[in-house]
Amino acid sequence: MNKAELIQTLEKTLPELSGKLSIERVLFRAADNKAYFSLLSDVLVDERAFLKLDSRLSSLFPGMHIALRVASPQLKDQFLSDIQAYTPVLKAFLRRQSPAIRTWLDDVGWSIADEQILLVCPDDFAVQFFKRNKLDEKLSQAVWDIFRLRMPVTLEKCGEREQWVERMRAEAESRKAEQHLDDRAGNPHLQGSEPPAAPPPPPPEPKTPKAKPAKARAGAAIKGRAIAEKPVPIGELTEESGVVVVEGVVANTPVFKELKGGETALISFALGDETSTVFCKAFFNYKDRRSDEPPTRAQKEKINKQVEKITHGARLRLRGECKMDSFLDEISINIRDMQLLPTETRKDLAPEGQKRVELHLHTLMSAMDATADAADLVAQAAKWGHPAIAITDHGVTQAYPAAFSAAKKHGIKLIPGLEGYLCDSMPLVRNVDARPINDTIVVLDFETTGLSPVADRIIEIGAVKLANGVVTEEFSMLCDPGVPLLPKITEITGITSAMLQGKPSPAEGIRKLMDFIGPHAIAAHNASFDVGFLRAEARRNELSFFAPVIDTLSLARRMYPSLRSYRLGALCRMLKVPLKNAHRAVHDAAATAKVLSIMLADVEKRGAKTLQDIDGVISGESYSDSNHIILLCKTREGMENLSRIVTESHLKYFRRTPTIPRRLIDKYRAGLLVGSACEAGELFQAVAAGRSDETLEKIASFYDYLEIQPVGNNAFMLRSGEAESEDQLRDFNRKIVALGERLRKPVVATGDVHFKEPEDKIYRAILQAATGFEDADDQPPLYFKTTDEMLSEFSYLGEEKALEVVVHNPQKIADMVDALTLFPKHPTGAETFQPLWEDAAENIESTCWTRARELYGDPLPELIEQRLKKELHSIIGYGFATLYAIAQKLVQKSLADGYLVGSRGSVGSSFVAMLCGITEVNPLPPHYRCEKCGSVVFTAPELAAVGPDLPDSVCEHCGAPMIKDGYDIPFEVFLGFKGDKVPDIDLNFSGEYQPRAHAYVEELFGAGYVFRAGTISGLAEKTAFGFAAKYLQERGIRAGKAHKERLAEGLRGVKRTTGQHPGGIVVLPKEYNINQFTPIQHPADDTDANVLTTHYDFSSMHDILVKLDCLGHVDPTMLHYLEEITGVPCRALPLVDPGVMGLFLGTETIGVKPDELLSPTGTLGVPEFGTAFVQGMLSDTMPKTLEELIRISGLSHGTDVWLGNARDLVMSGTAKLAECFCTRDDIMNFLISKGMDFKLSFDIMEAVRKGRGLKPEMESAMKEASIPAWAIESCQKIKYMFPRSHAVAYVIMALRVAWYKVHRPLHYYAAYFSIRANGFDAAAMLTPIKAIRARIKELLAGDRMTPTEEREKNALHMILEMTLRGYKLLPVHLYKSDKRNFLIEGDGLRCPFLSINSFPEAAADGIIAERTQADFLSVEDLKLRAKIGDSAIDMLRKQGALEGLAQSNQLDLFSMMGNTQ
Repeated sequence: MNKAELIQTLEKTLPELSGKLSIERVLFRAADNKAYFSLLSDVLVDERAFLKLDSRLSSLFPGMHIALRVASPQLKDQFLSDIQAYTPVLKAFLRRQSPAIRTWLDDVGWSIADEQILLVCPDDFAVQFFKRNKLDEKLSQAVWDIFRLRMPVTLEKCGEREQWVERMRAEAESRKAEQHLDDRAGNPHLQGSEPPAAPPPPPPEPKTPKAKPAKARAGAAIKGRAIAEKPVPIGELTEESGVVVVEGVVANTPVFKELKGGETALISFALGDETSTVFCKAFFNYKDRRSDEPPTRAQKEKINKQVEKITHGARLRLRGECKMDSFLDEISINIRDMQLLPTETRKDLAPEGQKRVELHLHTLMSAMDATADAADLVAQAAKWGHPAIAITDHGVTQAYPAAFSAAKKHGIKLIPGLEGYLCDSMPLVRNVDARPINDTIVVLDFETTGLSPVADRIIEIGAVKLANGVVTEEFSMLCDPGVPLLPKITEITGITSAMLQGKPSPAEGIRKLMDFIGPHAIAAHNASFDVGFLRAEARRNELSFFAPVIDTLSLARRMYPSLRSYRLGALCRMLKVPLKNAHRAVHDAAATAKVLSIMLADVEKRGAKTLQDIDGVISGESYSDSNHIILLCKTREGMENLSRIVTESHLKYFRRTPTIPRRLIDKYRAGLLVGSACEAGELFQAVAAGRSDETLEKIASFYDYLEIQPVGNNAFMLRSGEAESEDQLRDFNRKIVALGERLRKPVVATGDVHFKEPEDKIYRAILQAATGFEDADDQPPLYFKTTDEMLSEFSYLGEEKALEVVVHNPQKIADMVDALTLFPKHPTGAETFQPLWEDAAENIESTCWTRARELYGDPLPELIEQRLKKELHSIIGYGFATLYAIAQKLVQKSLADGYLVGSRGSVGSSFVAMLCGITEVNPLPPHYRCEKCGSVVFTAPELAAVGPDLPDSVCEHCGAPMIKDGYDIPFEVFLGFKGDKVPDIDLNFSGEYQPRAHAYVEELFGAGYVFRAGTISGLAEKTAFGFAAKYLQERGIRAGKAHKERLAEGLRGVKRTTGQHPGGIVVLPKEYNINQFTPIQHPADDTDANVLTTHYDFSSMHDILVKLDCLGHVDPTMLHYLEEITGVPCRALPLVDPGVMGLFLGTETIGVKPDELLSPTGTLGVPEFGTAFVQGMLSDTMPKTLEELIRISGLSHGTDVWLGNARDLVMSGTAKLAECFCTRDDIMNFLISKGMDFKLSFDIMEAVRKGRGLKPEMESAMKEASIPAWAIESCQKIKYMFPRSHAVAYVIMALRVAWYKVHRPLHYYAAYFSIRANGFDAAAMLTPIKAIRARIKELLAGDRMTPTEEREKNALHMILEMTLRGYKLLPVHLYKSDKRNFLIEGDGLRCPFLSINSFPEAAADGIIAERTQADFLSVEDLKLRAKIGDSAIDMLRKQGALEGLAQSNQLDLFSMMGNTQ
């Protein structure tokens, strides 16, 4: 790349610098791999442009260190005469050098005097900060680099200006006197000349430093001693900082752990201030180091009480050593002293009864736009004493569940609402008349300085005349708007300010355009934009414009509804219209004209003869651009109506956002209050546009109340030129207030809240930067304000009026709202609205008694009869019979279609569920039963914990072999002791059968009563971290992981999209409408999707509507396939088989050695037991019974149940595996066995299994019952626990699969690779066993495998195992391979076509279809008949599948002719 090419590349990066850059010199130093670029620019390059240039150079020369300088020496005189004009660039430079400076840099005064730059700093700290970080020297160097001026920087403290001036004057007088004497001595003509000139003017007074809040009084020391020193900003810390004092807020959840030996504890956390964040850690000794005795409980409790004060959000002052932490790979502070400080919080000081109500507030559910959690905002309003608070997210109501829950908790009224996107139905031709469709139409296009007709001006006009489908005339003109163009406009259009100099004004251009238009109709793509500018310019020149207007954008949306994009470029591609020089007006106008001619020809074919006819021959509707609108619910009817509006806006009117046609509001207005919204509302925009009073009154009459907002909210209008001053912004609000008075409509002051605290604006800035907002850093003050803050904002209205709009009117609005709940009240007081089948209870009861007698004889044993009566009484009594009946039908249908169904969750705790066939898990205690005579024997607990572990036995009555059954699971785990737990019936269908199961549910209940459970996806930790890191990088802000994690934490949970639960189906009772509970929508707002989901995340309405979990699972699919290829039904297999049980102890069962297999057990590929984690558990416990496998399954699916908990108990001998809490049932059973109350035992189980720990009263009750300390401690650690019945179901499934692995190995591998091995690639894995083992070792040696590597490792491991057992894989064969299944062929498996990674599915279909007709003559014949491309041919050739096949038909014909001669 030469210099000219380099400049061209850089100018493409920044078009506004086109023709203004040149290279002064380029130097490369090989020794340190560093390139020095020195550029010259005709204009000043600001910080943003500088960073873009630097980034572009780094991408052009990867791996090389880049040093960039961009100088503009021609500006030095201007710099010397007016330094204030250049301080923004120099301030940005200083902020990049030291981010900590940004908090007070604006308080520094800048001036030039006596060839020096004088910086007057607000205090000594600022002066010392400059010097300590050598910022004065760096600034001096920057001035040289930019302006080629050698100027030292002098630092002074505010208040010492007079001394500085006197000193400068004295020095100037002395220098001038010396110069005068020297001159006179050297030049006799100067003797007797005039006296020295006056000294230079003093520098200007610096800006008054901003008032800072008084320092909070320090609290007690948590560690060490109190700290008196002033803290340094965290952003200033380096690895050489040494011992420092810092102050800030704990930015994460501290991690506390006791170190080995039990004498020392460590707490680590991140501390953040307004400049950055740093990791901190503190060690606490439990006892005096001089003592040899172990620490006492009292000593530990004393330290623990101190440490408990270090919580997320606590304000601390620390002293410690700052240095590089090799483990963290960034600096951290080892704390010596630590002090807790009072937390500074904003308070609402307004008197009771005079507190405001926020009526415009956004939460995390305003997608990628707001960062405040609904519950936090509601809690804040309640804490401040506000009587109510509204939730108004953009187009959605998904924050309602969290908001209603918080409102109930904190005792505050919630006003449910939303900020919608209002649009109006528009005709395809506005101002339409009866002129012929083929009459002349002027198609026009404008390029402008921006998007606002009020603030921006036209820079280019392009227009063409279209007559009878032919362009007959063109008009093109550049216009000088009188203001410089923004770089973005130049980037889009290619038009520069230089090109416009001397051109006619927009006013002159519009006059000429209107002459060109004459009496004709006009057309444009997105005509509202172009016509808006045309009319605005006409008004400025006191011209009138009226003509029919055709919008090709609206026309295209109606005529081509399936298009994904309606941009002009996309439309041109679809209609094959050339578009050259896009975003130049005349070219866009010409392309639009050609598009319009095609559409009008189509319209004419449909019967339209005049412009009036167009709307009648094209189906659908057209809509205007949207404006914001606020809808608040007053009543329960209003909530249902708002739900209907949200549903229809998502299903019928979704256009990037869920738009709401005005007529939809008219239709569903009952129970709603309609507000005029923010600056994006139609009323505010009309006020800002200077519309007439008559127009404003007409617009305002649609609304129930009018809104005004703080001036800072609309400060962007000053930057865009839409308003001239803050006073004009206040005038806009005054106009709305006066309008409200005239129309007698309440005017309310709202905050348009998007984040909770002022400092939280950084999070929204990061979000907006990630979504492409160029002004993301210019955040308006959209934080939740107190009453006094809002009264201050609107004080310009006068005290009485400010009180009215801030307090009284919002309170009146709140008083109009009923005390609402999220869901309607059930007519019987029940919590769940269940569908009712009238005969469900009778059928379930009849089925159960009949099946029980079939299994256990008649009369039934007392234990069984009592269990059945108890369950039926609860299930039918609490109204769950229909739920059971639904599940029964689903399972029966799947079994009838040949697919096994596995149960999940705690449904296996129900004996009724087993008798109905919903689950095969029998929850009765272990027992024998005789299938022949019905004899039953319940066994002693010590004989076996589960039936299948019992020794074999024969019936003492008839001699038949006894069936062993029973897994001893209490029913209460499923339904509670008083029916106080809503049951879940979760079913694992075969993945390939799942869609049929879903369709059957809809068949059972009917369309409109079955919906998929919706989900909401927020920003995940990794994505949020990436956003934060990119934001900091783009701004040149250096920060470590601690700061990035802190910023990422502020973004987590912000809604990004929606989806659907993998198997959840919501069933609505026939007598209700879904909008009474939730709106509905398409997942991810995909308007092409056929699926409808609940608008709320279903977890928030879990107990309100019945949800069926019909999940797709691979294990039923695999068992179905194994049954097909072996002929052995899986349900007939023994659960306890010696060979199968051997898999869990080692590899001998399958005839290989552990070191050969690189696996300690033979459970590779066995569901739930094949992972390294579970294999480790098997090695630790060496299970020999099915009961032990059940317990291991429970442990492996829990969180914090095995590692650091049960494992420690087992390995230390504290408790045996059979005693540990492995499933949630174990807790309740254990506590009841120790004499604790049944209900309390159940409640403790529920609290622990949900990760809530033990309440103090629970722990006290356990201690009173003499529960061992290890058991209490174990409960405190658990975050989630698996139900025993779920573990039993999983183990049963696993044992069945394992039986085939042991006894039908080749069939097992065929099924495994066909169904489970999604990491298999025939192109890479048909390699020698040595290479396979080496690759597995390589993958296992890595720190952490990616999901792709994990799948690859699993596939390779199974290939290794299969090979060691004497079986082989055969390559893809043109005639023998299946499309996707591995086929048994001798002692090997033939790979299918799709086992080759990326092999086209269509190619496999083509080969299989054609090979049945005739053999392929050649590769050419194969390609032609099977319709496959060269890449697929190459893949087959590498597999050897084309061996012996000639390349072309011609060669094959010649070879046959040769053979016949």
